[in-house]
Amino acid sequence: MIVAMQDEATEQHIQDVIERMVELGFNVHRTTGTNQTILAGVGTPAHFDVLEFKVLPGVHDAYRISSPYKLAGRNFRPEGTTVTFANGVVVGGAEVIVMAGPCSVESAEQIRLSAQLAAAAGAKFLRGGAYKPRSSPYSFQGMGLDGLKLLREVADETGLLVITEVMEISQIELMVPLIDCFQVGARNMQNFNLLRELGHTRTPVLLKRGMAATLEEVLLSAEYVLSGGNYDLILCERGIRTFETYTRNTMDISAIPVLQKLTHLPVMADPSHGVGIRDLVPPLALAAVAAGADGLLMEMHPNPDKAMSDGAQSLYPEQLQKLIAQLRLLAPVVGRTVA
Repeated sequence: MIVAMQDEATEQHIQDVIERMVELGFNVHRTTGTNQTILAGVGTPAHFDVLEFKVLPGVHDAYRISSPYKLAGRNFRPEGTTVTFANGVVVGGAEVIVMAGPCSVESAEQIRLSAQLAAAAGAKFLRGGAYKPRSSPYSFQGMGLDGLKLLREVADETGLLVITEVMEISQIELMVPLIDCFQVGARNMQNFNLLRELGHTRTPVLLKRGMAATLEEVLLSAEYVLSGGNYDLILCERGIRTFETYTRNTMDISAIPVLQKLTHLPVMADPSHGVGIRDLVPPLALAAVAAGADGLLMEMHPNPDKAMSDGAQSLYPEQLQKLIAQLRLLAPVVGRTVA
C-alpha cells in the first residue's frame, strides 16, 4: 500500500499514519519528495481497508499496489531518485555520468594510467575489478584487497570515484572504506543473501541485469536492497543472452525506457558487456543515452590487446575520448549534459 500525505501534513499526522500501518502488520518505508511525504507499506496483512487511510488527517490519497515490487515501483518516488556521491557527482540528474576503466586491476602502473586516461577523457568514476567472477577457474581472478587499495589510491590522485564488483558478503566490510559504489554483477543479480546485506549498508549500489532476467526479476532483486533501507541504488542494463551469437550478448536498449517507466531508480547502461566487441561499444553507448540512460559503465584499457581479461571489448583510450566528445553533442538533444 502507498499512502501519499498532504503537503501541509504535520509530523504528528505522519507518525499517526505510520503507527496505524505498523499495527496492521506493514513494514513502513518513508520517503520525502519535493512536495510531499510518501509512506510505502510492505507486507501482506490479512485484512485492511484502504479507505480507512484515505480519511485519516493529513492524508492526500492511499491505494493498494498490485506489483510485487513495492519500493522499486515509481509510485514510491514519483519524482524519481537521484544518487549523490561525496564529491557532488549525481547519478539520475541532468548529467550523463561516465564510469570507465579496465575489467581488472592488473598492476599499480596499469590502474594508475587507466585512472589518468579516464579522468582526462571526462569520466567521473574509475571502474576496475579487484575480485573477478570468471567462467573458468583457471582465468585471472583479480588482485583482491591489494587491488582495492590501488583503486582507492589512484582514484584519489585523479579526483575520480571508485566502483568495483562485490561477489560475496565477506567482501563488504573490506570494501566499504575503500570504494564509493558497489557493483553487483549479472551472475549475482539473484544472490539474495548478498543483496539483503548490501541493503543494510549505506554505500550506493549499482545492480546489473542478469543474463536471462526479466525486468520484473530485476526490480524484485532491487527490492531486496531497498527493503534493507539502502535507497541509493542504480540499475544497469548490460545485455541479455539470446539466440544471436555474433555479439557476446544482445544489448536490450528498450529496457532503458521501460525501466524508467516502471521504477524511480536511475538506469545506466553497460555496452561493453552488452556486445562484447570493441568497435560496437560506441554506437551502443550513444543509442543508450538517446534512449534515456542516466550514465554509461564501460571498459577501457591502456593496452587492450594485452589485457588479462575482456580485452576484446575494452575501448582504446582514444576511443573513449572520442565517444565522450560525441556524447557532449548528443546529450543536449535529449535534454541532458555531459561534463
